[in-house]
Amino acid sequence: MTKAASSSADRSLQLLRAQDREAFAGLVEETSPQLYGLLLRILNDEQDAEDILQETYIKAFAALPAFEGRSSLKTWLFRIATNEALMLIRKRKPQIQLVEIDDDDELDSPKELVDWCCIPEPELMNTETRKKLDEAIQHLSVGLRTAFLLRDVQGLSGEETASIMGISVDNVKTRLLRARLKLREELSVYFGERLNHADQK
Repeated sequence: MTKAASSSADRSLQLLRAQDREAFAGLVEETSPQLYGLLLRILNDEQDAEDILQETYIKAFAALPAFEGRSSLKTWLFRIATNEALMLIRKRKPQIQLVEIDDDDELDSPKELVDWCCIPEPELMNTETRKKLDEAIQHLSVGLRTAFLLRDVQGLSGEETASIMGISVDNVKTRLLRARLKLREELSVYFGERLNHADQK
């Protein structure tokens, strides 16, 4: 980062800490698409995602004067949003353990997976495949889904993900491995059917 860019970032942070509404509106415009996408995939409900997004910014605005900058603003907002989403899930489904790790025996008996190497990239990126991936993500447990979304979809670091979820980096790695395996297993069925269909043509 250049000195000019650093100075601009410092100035923006000062304005945000002073609860400057124009600066905050800019922050909302910049970060809301990512935050909404994350919340929609965690909660799987548009209205819930919109409500939690609004609640996230309300809480963030109130807390900005005390923001110390130990993490980036983006990570800080992700932490607020994720916590709010998980609290909503806990409130509605108190039986769900948000810090659960799935049973070890699920990794002890790996399924046969389809090799994706021969599937053209457009097939991997088309609308139907993305929809299938979103469906598979929803089949993950809350803990695995959240780790996968923060780490692989939003591109946060292991340390950032651990901080947001309140778990260790090792636990993040474990959940990420389990999430990837479960997604690969489920999507392998889908791709296997597509490859078989293509072979029959």
